[in-house]
Amino acid sequence: MVTRRPSRSSSDWDRRQVTCPQGQKSTSWTPCRQKNTPMIVAAFSPSTCRPCPVRDLCTSAHHSGRHLTLHPRAIQETLDAARTAQATPAWRDRYAIRCGIEATIHQAVTATGLRRARYRGIKKVHLEHIVSAIAVNLIRLDAWWNGRPLNRKRTSHLARLEPALTA
Repeated sequence: MVTRRPSRSSSDWDRRQVTCPQGQKSTSWTPCRQKNTPMIVAAFSPSTCRPCPVRDLCTSAHHSGRHLTLHPRAIQETLDAARTAQATPAWRDRYAIRCGIEATIHQAVTATGLRRARYRGIKKVHLEHIVSAIAVNLIRLDAWWNGRPLNRKRTSHLARLEPALTA
């Protein structure tokens, strides 16, 4: 499987144009609404995109040129800044901590059904959360004491059926 990485384009909000990584300018800038959200669609001419040597990195369209969907300026600039920050080592180090926490929450949800409370009332739900946390800790302690790593690999229902079908 080939992983396509979207190429970075620069937006000129005052001229209402987008420039592709190869230096080509967009031919249209159309404000629109998608799912009741204001957006902007910038399109490139097919005659510009078809002969481009790096076309496969920009678009998967076969007959038309590249189309970019942008958020309104303030939102798009915030998104671009966040995406730039995600490429830094400091952000990756902070996110590694979050990944561990999310894995713990996922284990609590799958092992104890934590997403939906079985009881009504804050005190009973709080007690249920404490018992769920104890259960997750016991599962992790058991795995550590017995030298069994926790199963980090997710297997689909179809993949679990495959050994039974081949036997």
